[in-house]
Amino acid sequence: MAKEKQQMPMSTAGLTRYFDESPEAIKLKPEHVVGIIVAVIVLEVVVYLF
Repeated sequence: MAKEKQQMPMSTAGLTRYFDESPEAIKLKPEHVVGIIVAVIVLEVVVYLF
C-alpha cells in the first residue's frame, strides 16, 4: 500500500501550509541575506561620501 499524506488536525483547518504549496525559486541562507544588506549599506555610504 502507498503511504498516505499526513493530514493537519482539524483545529488548524484555517491555516495554510505554504511549504506544501509551491517550492522556492531562490534559496538563500540567512548569512547571505545579511551580507547583501551590509554590502548595500557600505555601497550607499561610499556613494554618499564621494
